Amino acid sequence: MTYRSRLSLLVLLDSGIVITALAVSRWLLEPNSAAGTSFYFLTGALLVLHHVSFFYFKLYKKAWEYASVGELVIMAKAVGVSFLLTAIAQAVAYGTLQLKWLAVAWMIHILLIGGSRLGWRMIRGGFNKQNGKRKRTLIVGAGSAGTMLARQLMNNPDTELHPVAFVDDDAKKQMLDIMGLPVAGNIGDIVSVAKKLEIDYIVLAIPSMNKKELYHIYTECAKTSAKTQMIPMLEDLATGRISVTQFRDVQVEDLLGREQVELDIESISEYVTQKVVLVTGAGGSIGSEVCRQISRFLPEKLVLLGHGENSIYAIEMELKESFKDTNIKFFTEIADLQDADKMMAVMLAHRPHVVYHAAAHKHVPLMERNPEEAFKNNVLGTLNAAKAASKSRVETFVMISTDKAVNPTSVMGSTKRVAEMIIQHMDRISHTKFVAVRFGNVLGSRGSVIPLFKKQITKGGPVTVTHPDMVRYFMTIPEASRLVIQAGALAKGGEVFVLDMGEPVNITQLAKNVIRMSGYTVEEIGIEYTGIRPGEKLFEEMLKDDEVMEQQVYPKIYIGKASAILYEEIEGLIADFPAMNQIELRARLLEMANHAMADVKQKLATVSG
Repeated sequence: MTYRSRLSLLVLLDSGIVITALAVSRWLLEPNSAAGTSFYFLTGALLVLHHVSFFYFKLYKKAWEYASVGELVIMAKAVGVSFLLTAIAQAVAYGTLQLKWLAVAWMIHILLIGGSRLGWRMIRGGFNKQNGKRKRTLIVGAGSAGTMLARQLMNNPDTELHPVAFVDDDAKKQMLDIMGLPVAGNIGDIVSVAKKLEIDYIVLAIPSMNKKELYHIYTECAKTSAKTQMIPMLEDLATGRISVTQFRDVQVEDLLGREQVELDIESISEYVTQKVVLVTGAGGSIGSEVCRQISRFLPEKLVLLGHGENSIYAIEMELKESFKDTNIKFFTEIADLQDADKMMAVMLAHRPHVVYHAAAHKHVPLMERNPEEAFKNNVLGTLNAAKAASKSRVETFVMISTDKAVNPTSVMGSTKRVAEMIIQHMDRISHTKFVAVRFGNVLGSRGSVIPLFKKQITKGGPVTVTHPDMVRYFMTIPEASRLVIQAGALAKGGEVFVLDMGEPVNITQLAKNVIRMSGYTVEEIGIEYTGIRPGEKLFEEMLKDDEVMEQQVYPKIYIGKASAILYEEIEGLIADFPAMNQIELRARLLEMANHAMADVKQKLATVSG
């Protein structure tokens, strides 16, 4: 219906309401009297003043199918103003007031006007209802976001969702109807409510809830057969970029990620803004995210170094598009860490102030089968990058390490532990501040367990887990990258920063969550245990309790205590490397890495003694 046709219909309807209200009022008060000139004057005056008042308050522009209490209040004011002006006009014209007529007519008028708009809303709402079977939807959260969602779903003709109830932990809302929908229980009642009301769909409508609350709520929703989604984040709703009805799936990152840590913007800006920054492994999961985060601090130049041309090209194009309105200069360097001359040439050409060393071989079983490649990339590559950084007078060199470097049982963990010792040695002999940052598994990174689970689920299962008791620490890629950058701002030289990874996660439970989030039951997909792979541990460690400072130097960042530097042994290993076979190399690496850890414990025992 166009605005003109809609306006004509409303003016005609309201005119009939005005005449009816006055006629009924006269009939009720003076049923046997004939209508005089004063009655016709009153009718004409009220007709004109009603429409003038409604135009003034813009009530003919309201979309009554979306009306709320605010519109009803404005309507009451407009009717009151029109009757007041009519009474004044009658007093001026005839010198008398028919207050009884006007009072009764006012009440009838209010009743009919309100009823007509309510009827309009009900009729329009009926037209908007989608034909066919709609999915019965349970809304978790009866607050402002939940009620807004319910209203939009009820008035949206295109949605397939039909809201039937809320659940909310607020005791004051229990047993009430909101937007015509009952608050059927609290969060703990989700399973029973879903069964009783035959729920097909659940929407989480609490945008401000923290990770623990989300995990608790999702755990309850996962016990039902209903598909579960959530409304966008609070900041996206506030900015208007996303509508409340643009649902998204609950991601594993939502359940396992922790609350975001605020960065010390000032300290990071001091060592990054308008500086030259180089990132090795810039095409990898962590390296590329470090590049994205660093770019927000507007360095003068960002050098993207990597071995794979496709991944480097992809991150270069992404950054140039995302930061096209800035003055950041992006440079790419295709280089192999094992090429010492090339690394030296790159560092001397760009003269970076800060280097983030993210390049590494990290896949544990693959490195068990190829220990020489792990050694060349993780040990020799780190040494080449560190020497080149020192030679080109880099201010801060941050190496990204792993929790697998603690009491290592794998080639990968051993090479990263040896790389940490190289970094600490370089810090002692160089003006450059060399530090390492150690954290656990990163959600969504290449080779991580979650993409593997999703791929297996897509194929119909089963999902493979190595052992029922396998646990791992997890962190999201953005959080890990932010904390790496923050650790660089805290660097004094020689530290091994340890990121607080939170609580360890049971991999079997993680697999079950991923299966449910994909819309299947565990029984449909299945879980198969394949046995612990070479080099793996059931439990990963960030540091032993006696090997980490008790106080955090920054939220979620600790500093490991000084460890033994066995650089002479490392030099011997490098010299012997060309003549060693895989078995000998693996044995030497494990012996050296664990010997270093043992020396730390012995020193600590001596000090405490």
